[in-house]
Amino acid sequence: MTNSATTLPPEAQGSFLVAALYHFARLHRFADLRDPLQAVCDDHGVKGTLLLAQEGVNGTIAGTEGGIAAVLAFLRAQPEFRNLEHKESRAAAMPFLRMKVRIKKEIVTMGVEDIDPLTIVGTYVEPKDWNALISDPETLVIDTRNDYETAIGTFRGALDPQTKTFREFPDWVKNQTGLHNKPKIAMYCTGGIRCEKATAFMKSQGFDEVYHLKGGILKYLEETPPQESLWEGACFVFDDRVSVTHGLGEGEHTLCHACRQPLTLEERASPVHEEGVACVHCHDTRTDEDRERYRQRQRQIALAKMRGSKHLGS
Repeated sequence: MTNSATTLPPEAQGSFLVAALYHFARLHRFADLRDPLQAVCDDHGVKGTLLLAQEGVNGTIAGTEGGIAAVLAFLRAQPEFRNLEHKESRAAAMPFLRMKVRIKKEIVTMGVEDIDPLTIVGTYVEPKDWNALISDPETLVIDTRNDYETAIGTFRGALDPQTKTFREFPDWVKNQTGLHNKPKIAMYCTGGIRCEKATAFMKSQGFDEVYHLKGGILKYLEETPPQESLWEGACFVFDDRVSVTHGLGEGEHTLCHACRQPLTLEERASPVHEEGVACVHCHDTRTDEDRERYRQRQRQIALAKMRGSKHLGS
């Protein structure tokens, strides 16, 4: 992860630059930054979501190279964020509908008091060293993401907590006595931020050797050649691209707008799939009234597309 632009392979190139970022800091004036940060993003046509809290900043934004550079320059001009790092990828189309700068209690919500990655955190592992760590039989590998994310890709042999939200992770850890059977714990997430708190929590629970993938899956997929990779599948991302693969090229997945689950090509070919209305994951859980409401929304999306605009519900 660097502060300079990343050279991406041709298959990862696209019209829009996407920057994923987070930085933990003592940010007591976080509320005062909201409006100026929103203005910089709006002035440069940047879209996405940025979260501000007393513990720092987190989010993903997209725009032109100049627009992204302006927003990053504004953030790094703040003393608390002078060492902020980011990860870059590309999108063929703008992956966000609008720009939102939000005030939050936490920049990544675990819901556990007194977990502070600035005080205690696991050991960072560079992508080039990750394969050796997770291939060690003395290492237990844990995916800290949620079930809809792990469903489309994960590291070979990783333990999946099958959580619905990150808030469930602490209780899952407390209920898994077998986690102490191996001396090393290796953890990973999409971009690294969840592992900051997850590893801090594990350390607070008495685990000594706790490691996490620096830069997360995104940095691993960017830097690791496919032939050397231990990653299987695609990586879920929280924008209209839905997933990315090795080299950070866009994946094949789309999102079901009825249940928000990522869908493969095979799942979209299912006879129960109806665009924006139902999919293999939710067709048995929706009422006829639900489906009719979703169909009305799909008609509005189609009309917006004909006008050359994008429906806010799509």
